Amino acid sequence: MITALVWLILLGFIAWLLWNYFRVRQAAQFVDNDTFKTLMPKGQLIDLRDGESFRRKHILGARNFQAAQFKDSLSALRKDKPVLLYENARGANTARSILTLKKAGFTDIYVLKDGFDYWDGKVKEAKIKS
Repeated sequence: MITALVWLILLGFIAWLLWNYFRVRQAAQFVDNDTFKTLMPKGQLIDLRDGESFRRKHILGARNFQAAQFKDSLSALRKDKPVLLYENARGANTARSILTLKKAGFTDIYVLKDGFDYWDGKVKEAKIKS
């Protein structure tokens, strides 16, 4: 009895994970560095990392929308321009941000596939005080 219940819960959890995975993949396109670079001039570049990481180093031209304030920051974005998202390679906040954008009516959403950890383009770095 308990074993069947555990299996049912496990199966439900796996189904939920798969459903979220495909929902996110349907809402946004995950692109490589080169494609991301070609989209940048016409897009709105958003860094989803924490403020300290953003201040230390970020992609040139990016704005920092931290996860906790992401929903409140949407009014600063235009729906008629592509939204380009990135964070670190593990991407803990990306899925939630994608779904929030889609729910708000954004349709042109791109994500840096491997995250900022593997970015090979131009960056802005904080100057280290000596």
